[in-house]
Amino acid sequence: MNLNDASSLTPATQPSQNTSFRAPAADGYPLGGFTWRHIRSDPTRPVVIINAATSVRCRHYSRFADYLFANGFDVITYDYRGIGESRRGSLRGFKASWSDWGRLDFEAILQRAQREFPGQPIDVVGHSFGGCAAGLGASGAVIRRLVTVGAQFAYWRDYAASGRWRMVGKWHVVMPLVTALFGYFPGKRLGWLEDTPAGVVRDWSAPTPSYETRPSGRALGELPFARLTAQVLAISITDDPFGTVPAIERLLSYFASSERTHLRIAPDDIGETQVGHFAFFRSEYEDRLWPIALAWLKHGALTPGTPGRRMTARV
Repeated sequence: MNLNDASSLTPATQPSQNTSFRAPAADGYPLGGFTWRHIRSDPTRPVVIINAATSVRCRHYSRFADYLFANGFDVITYDYRGIGESRRGSLRGFKASWSDWGRLDFEAILQRAQREFPGQPIDVVGHSFGGCAAGLGASGAVIRRLVTVGAQFAYWRDYAASGRWRMVGKWHVVMPLVTALFGYFPGKRLGWLEDTPAGVVRDWSAPTPSYETRPSGRALGELPFARLTAQVLAISITDDPFGTVPAIERLLSYFASSERTHLRIAPDDIGETQVGHFAFFRSEYEDRLWPIALAWLKHGALTPGTPGRRMTARV
C-alpha cells in the first residue's frame, strides 16, 4: 500500500452511532454529512467539525470521528459540494471552488454546529485543504481549538524536492489537462481521489504560493483567517511530500491572531517506515497518532512524551 497516494484510500465503515443529515450551504446548496451526538446534552462538551482533504470523502474520517465520540466529543463530518454525500449528478459544468468549499460549505456547517449544539465549544480538525477551509468561514471566531494535518496550499515549490517534478506533472499538468477534456476531473476512474469539480482543480493547480492568488481567492484583507483566535496545532509528517516545513508554515502564517504550534513527526518516531499525506486518519494509528490530536482538543497542549519535534515556526 502506498500511503503517500490518494489511490490507497478506502472509506471507513460507518460506526452505528452516527446519523446522516442534509443541510443547506450558505447559498442554499444541499450538503450531506453525518453527526455523532451523545444522548445527554452537556454545554461543556465540545463538538468537533472534521474538514476533509480536497476530494476525499467524509466517510474516510468515520473511524476517527468514532474515536473522538468515544472520548467524549460530539462530532460532525460532511462533504463539500460535488463530493460524496454532497454530489448531485454529473460534475460536467458544475460550479465549485476552494473558496466555495470554505466560504459557503464550511461556514454553513459551522453555523449548524452552533444551532444544533448551542453553547458548546466548537473545535475543528482539518486535513490538507480542510485546514485552509477552517480559515475561510466568516464565523471562524467561534472556533476554540484547531488541529490541522498536512494542511497547505499545494504550492509546487513547497513540495518535497525528491518528488517535486513528478508531483508537478501529476497534479499541475495531467490533472488540469484531463479536467479540460472532461469538464471535471474523473478521479475515481483514474484512482486519484474522488471526481473533482473543474473550479477546484483550477485552484489546486494554479502556480501561485498563496490562497488569495488562486483563481477563486480573494484579497488578503478580505480573508477571515485573522478572525480566528483558536489554539492551532499543525501536525506534519516528514515523509508527506505535500506537507513540508515551508508548506505548513505558509498556511500557519495566515492564522495571525492565533497561538500556533507546529509538531513535525517522523515515521520512525512511531515505529513506522512510512505514513505520508493520507494515512494519519487510518485506524491503525489510533494508539500512536490520534492521541496527539485528542490531547490538543481536550487541553490545548501537547502531553509529555508526544512523538515528534516541536518546530519554531517562522510565521
